[in-house]
Amino acid sequence: MKRILFGFILSLPLLACAGESTSPAAPTAGNNPIYYTSPDVPSSMKIFGKDVDLSRSDFHERFDRELMVNSYLHGSTLLNLKRANRLFPVLEPILKKNGIPRDMLYLAVIESNLDPRAVSPAKAAGIWQFMASTAKQYGLEVNDYVDERYNIEKATEAACRYFKDAYAKYGDWMAVAAAYNAGMARITQERASQQQDNVLDLYLVTETTRYPYRIMAVKLIMEDPEKYGFHLRKDQLYKPVEYDEVVVDSPVENWVEWVKKYNISYAQLREHNQWIRSKTLPNKTGKKYKVLIPKNR
Repeated sequence: MKRILFGFILSLPLLACAGESTSPAAPTAGNNPIYYTSPDVPSSMKIFGKDVDLSRSDFHERFDRELMVNSYLHGSTLLNLKRANRLFPVLEPILKKNGIPRDMLYLAVIESNLDPRAVSPAKAAGIWQFMASTAKQYGLEVNDYVDERYNIEKATEAACRYFKDAYAKYGDWMAVAAAYNAGMARITQERASQQQDNVLDLYLVTETTRYPYRIMAVKLIMEDPEKYGFHLRKDQLYKPVEYDEVVVDSPVENWVEWVKKYNISYAQLREHNQWIRSKTLPNKTGKKYKVLIPKNR
């Protein structure tokens, strides 16, 4: 992804020691010194269909931080780009169908690095990082046998329901994004108490303050990765997976035995159906579950 590391020579005052001047040596790769550069911060950028002015000093510095962090988190950014090639074609049509801006894709990136198995220390799960209580509120099943926070399509539909509820309250997608991090109650309370509608003008906890700038920085890098030194060949991107879909509407006594007729392993079943959380499925109500059987394995 990276053709060159950004070359930036930082001017530092010379250090005086026993009458001699010394300067820190640059790190080297072989005989060649490596220099690091700070990416240019744009004066404005478009996000959620609106131009955001980044010329104010505090806005500039917050964005600068996130742009540098994501430019130099090389492994994470490379994985985001690889995974996006597989997952964006699944997520984007669901967002579009629900009238959600495409830029919400980058919210998923900063939430989970597009890792379907992601679990936070607070036990938020899946690519949209739903807490169990919020997931249930938005129609997802969460128990010892099934956890639909890990079902990419269903979790994305649930995220869209949350986005639409928040947009109905705020009429502003940046506020919707901030509320996804802090909760609608907190954003509503702070907008009222601080008498500000623009969430970028709110004094919030550090994590929520950084959140919109993280989304913007990730968007800027992922839409033009080569500009930021990231190079990937087409064959290095994770390919979309084609599936046969099998509907299960009865109990499954043992998924290990069930999967044998499809000529894949239990590990493959779980890898492509992260919502399955046990070797058995009671399914006393006859609910229909869509099981994905990978074709190009």
